[in-house]
Amino acid sequence: VQLQASGGGLVQAGGSLRLSCQASGRALGPYIMGWFRQAPGEEREFVASFTWSRGDVEYADSVKDRFAISRDIRAKTLYLQMNNLQPEDTAIYYCASKTYRGTWDSWGQGTQFTVSS
Repeated sequence: VQLQASGGGLVQAGGSLRLSCQASGRALGPYIMGWFRQAPGEEREFVASFTWSRGDVEYADSVKDRFAISRDIRAKTLYLQMNNLQPEDTAIYYCASKTYRGTWDSWGQGTQFTVSS
């Protein structure tokens, strides 16, 4: 699976932004798609995931009341709607995929946004 993330930029605290991840290559039915982020000087961390065929979702505790992950099956696109953004959300955001029993082994190039206070 090849992944291409987009949607970064600059947003003020309290604002909203939507990231997109365009997938290509294999059919996505057997995959779990996810978003991760890496802030400056920090380790990459899990943000949210979406089981492509079943629609199961998971969120990191830090975002679950503010972010929403979704997908467009026909467009093979994964989205991350982010609301009430805070400066600590500033990071490079990556989309990734794995099979149900696999590891996160396909990564997009990352898209960066900054939340100004």
